Amino acid sequence: MTRDVEFVEASTTIAEAAVAMGDLGVGALPVGTADDLQGIITDRDILFRVVAKGLSNKAVTVGEVMTTTIFSCRQEDSIATALNLMGARNLRRLPVLDLNGRTIGLVTLSDLSRRMLLDSGVVQRAVAELSGT
Repeated sequence: MTRDVEFVEASTTIAEAAVAMGDLGVGALPVGTADDLQGIITDRDILFRVVAKGLSNKAVTVGEVMTTTIFSCRQEDSIATALNLMGARNLRRLPVLDLNGRTIGLVTLSDLSRRMLLDSGVVQRAVAELSGT
């Protein structure tokens, strides 16, 4: 889970959001604040709702094309709960909320997959097998 979450405002241009995503090495940015999550803008939102339609990334704002239906998980939720929600809704990322509903992080499908692999011992067994121990 990424705990150092960078937010963008709905008034941010798509060009500015795309630069921020590139600088941060992320594929999505939450929109609003930790206390007021308004939506999420993803690389796919930009691709399908701006680029594919030939719109200007300097004229379109995040608020115009962001995903506003927000699915999230709580910090106390299990990996299985988060994975089930992501699978059911075809999501790649989930905002993580604390007990007060404040956004405290963003968990990705790759975060969960990596955690499950490490917990399962598959990686450790493969390394041991390859190293001959």
